[in-house]
Amino acid sequence: MGMFDWQEKSADVLAQGGVIGPHERLPWPQTAMMGVQHVIAMFGATVLAPILMGFDPNVAILMSGIGTLIFFIITGGKVPSYLGSSFAFIGVVIAATAYAGKGPNANIGVALGGIIACGLVYTLIGAIVQMAGTGWIERFMPPVVTGSVVAVIGLNLAGIPIKNMAASNFDSWMQAVTFVCVGLVAVLTRGMVQRLLILVGLIVASIIYAVLTNGLGLGKPMDLTILTNAPWFGLPGFAAPVFSGPAMLLIAPVAIILVAENLGHIKAVTAMTGRNLDQYMGRAFIGDGIATMVSGASGGNGVTTYAENIGVMAATKIYSTAVFFVAALIAVVLGFSPKFGAVIQTIPLPVMGGVSIVVFGLIAVAGAKIWVDNKVDFSQNKNLIVAAITLILGTGDFTLKFGDFAMGGIGTATFGAIVLYALLNRGDGAASAEHQGKP
Repeated sequence: MGMFDWQEKSADVLAQGGVIGPHERLPWPQTAMMGVQHVIAMFGATVLAPILMGFDPNVAILMSGIGTLIFFIITGGKVPSYLGSSFAFIGVVIAATAYAGKGPNANIGVALGGIIACGLVYTLIGAIVQMAGTGWIERFMPPVVTGSVVAVIGLNLAGIPIKNMAASNFDSWMQAVTFVCVGLVAVLTRGMVQRLLILVGLIVASIIYAVLTNGLGLGKPMDLTILTNAPWFGLPGFAAPVFSGPAMLLIAPVAIILVAENLGHIKAVTAMTGRNLDQYMGRAFIGDGIATMVSGASGGNGVTTYAENIGVMAATKIYSTAVFFVAALIAVVLGFSPKFGAVIQTIPLPVMGGVSIVVFGLIAVAGAKIWVDNKVDFSQNKNLIVAAITLILGTGDFTLKFGDFAMGGIGTATFGAIVLYALLNRGDGAASAEHQGKP
């Protein structure tokens, strides 16, 4: 089976609530609609990351599309994943460039050099995994560990919609209205509408928001001036990298966090699809690494496989890689359209927040599903302790500093889970051996 040979499934599969595997696809019109939903799911975070670092959001969107296509080609179209801006770079980029937080980043060049260095390290790790196989990953990451890590990817992000996306009481209520809309679409509708629950819920909530604010004057009205003023076509603001030793040393270790994220994501997709994707792990790292280097070379952020899109797959049960191919093409076109960036900016923040609550929650539950599907035994203390500590480290964003390099919640939780399991598994083995030795 070639890269573009998807088996077409009829739309009836949708109506019956069936699953579409990575190697299958719906008819192209439905696939295109799903692609749009994935673009919207990744858009908020992919645009937010460059804004927080003073990068150009349109370059980020363009590079997320190109990066996803690179990933698609290197994994042979076998791994359903979208590559968007990674938040793991924000702290180190701000540290390396001394960015003040508003407007374009004057020192963007040194950050880009560091991002390219990080992509190179990541690619090399991928090459090692490709040669050595994934047996060692299996040994270090049993289901109790992968389930905890996947859950943490959702839980670690929980504060973003709740703390940063609701400025007032009205906004908080609006987030609630949004997630209720998504929930109602998820449960009460059937077929294509049900599969587009994130997109449909977002549109319904935006209409309610407009009625309450622009109509009844309750909250901050939707501002359409950005939309009307934005041109349809325009070149994004490309930038060139500068290679500086200190910046590269600061930013390159982020590769470890990207490996952890990508690994967790592949485990999540494996758990959801029931197809073991471990054999593509090395290729996934290489694809992500090369995409990060290409992005850094042109003024974009480092990229990572996107939890938002995994949340969408969990909700829709459509794992077709064709959807991501379409989403990537849409992103490339949109990178050259300031008008589209403006459409997303006009979606009210609380509505985006409400959708984020659902998407991040779906990832957290995907982690719990790994435990359930693999029948993880929580009567064993080692499993109990590993899961307990990992969840709190990740959710509380436990951060450890190594000199200037800070490893935040997802990183500490991932490595904490792996190290703790290795440590406690040894202790457990010794204890049970000793127990068996006694008469």
